[in-house]
Amino acid sequence: MNLFRSVQAVAGAGDSDGAGQIDWTAVATAAKSATDPGGLDLSEGEQSGYATDVRDARERLRSVGGLDFDVPETIEVQSRHHWIDANVETFRRVMRPIEAEVSVAFPSATRVINTGSMAFVLSFLGSNVLGQYDPLLLAEGDGAEHGLYFVHPNIVAAAAELDVDYPRFRRWIAFHEVTHAAEFGAAPWLSEHLETRMEDGLEKLTSGSLDREAFQEVDVAMTAVEGYAELLMDRAFDAEYADLRAKLDARRSGGGPLAQLARRLLGLGMKRRQYERGAAFFEAVADRRGLQAAGAVWKRPENLPTAAELDDPLQWLTRVDP
Repeated sequence: MNLFRSVQAVAGAGDSDGAGQIDWTAVATAAKSATDPGGLDLSEGEQSGYATDVRDARERLRSVGGLDFDVPETIEVQSRHHWIDANVETFRRVMRPIEAEVSVAFPSATRVINTGSMAFVLSFLGSNVLGQYDPLLLAEGDGAEHGLYFVHPNIVAAAAELDVDYPRFRRWIAFHEVTHAAEFGAAPWLSEHLETRMEDGLEKLTSGSLDREAFQEVDVAMTAVEGYAELLMDRAFDAEYADLRAKLDARRSGGGPLAQLARRLLGLGMKRRQYERGAAFFEAVADRRGLQAAGAVWKRPENLPTAAELDDPLQWLTRVDP
């Protein structure tokens, strides 16, 4: 790590003419300078282990969930720096509409603050994210390939921190991320649905108003995505997982004071509530009508639960009748 270089990159963002309200090159430099990349020297067994885990997860999820999907062609085992580079592009896509529309009184100072904030976000997440399914929301062009990423040094470190068997933990993470690929693969409309509601919300935001309905629909859809993933991976995982679930839940809310503050600032507590709320909904549906009924949520956009139905699964079952 080189914190001095990180600070230099952020400070220099104020002098980068034509860089918009965020200097993304400086964001990448600052975030990576503040983050240990971690080791990526995989043994032959580890390389084949990741491939086997993804393949087995795909077959188990197809069989147990009854979903027709395939995994993305882009599957990467990454260092923390690789993950930061990939997600600089993701954040840039999401922020592009706001950068283009919002004007500020002090552009240089604003650019420094925004660049520093984004570098902090990516550095923190890059040190904590274990795996990621990237549906490439808001990507330009229809040929963009979804991605499946595993941050190897974080998986190794987390397994040691939680005192769990590393190959079993790695396999657990693979099942979780492949489950997200299953959701988006089984619901071709899901990416467009999320993109449309995100664009609606961002358009209103840039004009100075707040489209609460659009952002609520995004939150409800992502709660369904996270909740179904929790249900399906638990039912499909081919080994004992209770200890992994308990320890991973504790990790999501644990850490020192700085880590807890960062989680609150980044809204990661909200993401944890999405896991819990969504999982409770789908567990109730599956217990009453079976796993296939829970999977009916991905047949069409109208089958997504409403905010009220997330807290009242019987209401959703009555309306959708899967």
